[in-house]
Amino acid sequence: MPQKDYVARGQNNKQAPVPAKSKFPIFSMIIILALVAGFAYFLWSLKENAPAQQKALVAETTKKQKSEDDLPEIPEEEWEFIKSLPEYTVEIENKQQDDPIILRLMQCGSFRKKSQAEELRARIAFQGLEAQVKTKSGRWYRVILGPYENKRLAEKDRHTLQRAKIIGCKIWNWNL
Repeated sequence: MPQKDYVARGQNNKQAPVPAKSKFPIFSMIIILALVAGFAYFLWSLKENAPAQQKALVAETTKKQKSEDDLPEIPEEEWEFIKSLPEYTVEIENKQQDDPIILRLMQCGSFRKKSQAEELRARIAFQGLEAQVKTKSGRWYRVILGPYENKRLAEKDRHTLQRAKIIGCKIWNWNL
């Protein structure tokens, strides 16, 4: 049986396409030349009208300047508070003096094991501060400092502890 050549078989039946003749696009060239000529005329007409438009703009700006110069002068304002302020007095209530002294405590930790609380107390003692370990129902051991009469003293001690890398101390309005 003879072998079939599929590639050769297809070439016998098809004819080669005839290349199309290229014509010079006369119609396209006429449209392009007309557009270029129209754009050139537009630019030329702008050039001719430009001095007239500039004169009109100059006339409008001079009219605006003259109308701005004709405005009345701004009256000088008289401020009422300048006269009344020296005679005005304010009464301030000092609530801190009336309130009883609030003692503040600083808590630096709360632990389940007493050994952890004692370790933190020792680290605080190395900074020159005296801490106490208080127990709450025998289950929690709190490490506290204080009492402080004002918050400024408590903040001072807290910053000392922060420089020693003892972070997390909180200042509370607590009672012992």
